[in-house]
Amino acid sequence: MKHNLKITLLIFALFLAAQIVGLFIVEKYASIEKLPFDIERPKYDEQTSYIPIVIAIFIGTLLVLLLAKFKAVKIWRFWFFISVLFTLVIAFGAFMNQYLALLVALILSVWKVFKPNFWVHNFTELFIYAGLAAVFVPVLNLLSAIILLSIISVYDMWAVWKSKHMVTLAKFQSDSKLFAGIHVKYEKKRSAIIGGGDIAFPLLFSGVILKTYNFTDAFIVAIFSGLALMGLLLFSKKDRYYPAMPFITAGCLIGYAIIKFILP
Repeated sequence: MKHNLKITLLIFALFLAAQIVGLFIVEKYASIEKLPFDIERPKYDEQTSYIPIVIAIFIGTLLVLLLAKFKAVKIWRFWFFISVLFTLVIAFGAFMNQYLALLVALILSVWKVFKPNFWVHNFTELFIYAGLAAVFVPVLNLLSAIILLSIISVYDMWAVWKSKHMVTLAKFQSDSKLFAGIHVKYEKKRSAIIGGGDIAFPLLFSGVILKTYNFTDAFIVAIFSGLALMGLLLFSKKDRYYPAMPFITAGCLIGYAIIKFILP
């Protein structure tokens, strides 16, 4: 087991909470449609939307690698702050006035970036990916979401096991105390982490399930993605890095197969 059972269960609970919060916010935006401050969603074709999304991910990864190489923590801090603020405004805007959402998001973003702690960091992580999902779920359909999961899974395996640059990125973020994803420190110097992409991509998929079917089916898919992550954490070994996306993607697809072919 990579971490002790208590930490494993905590990571699972936080991951699942992020999925459920995300689904509620995606469902909320299905009825109100407009994003706060008239933020516009990308004008992508649902059939091919995975292409520009993948390109953007690769470009973003290259930029963060450059920041890691030159130890440009200040630039990373600014980028991280703007990203957190942007996504939190969208997430909170589903439940409150846009100006109040901006105020709450600003306070939490400053707190997260400049005075990080376990509670603020992981609380905001529950909403950040919901904000992303509110932007991108409407421009994805089921086929493009499956293709996106597949591409990211293959890339994750290559980035962790072959090039190992994903490990470099994780260490850079942890060292700068600005980690995008769930981050739980325990014992002396041990940490349990789940990267932001490992939360965001299954949420995009379950969000598309919500859009295509209903909330219950989307919840079932989210449960299976969480169980797949749980399996990885239980059977992985200490002090080794594993690509989570292939396992999470398998969980998503198993969940989809169950709601498609087994459940009425």
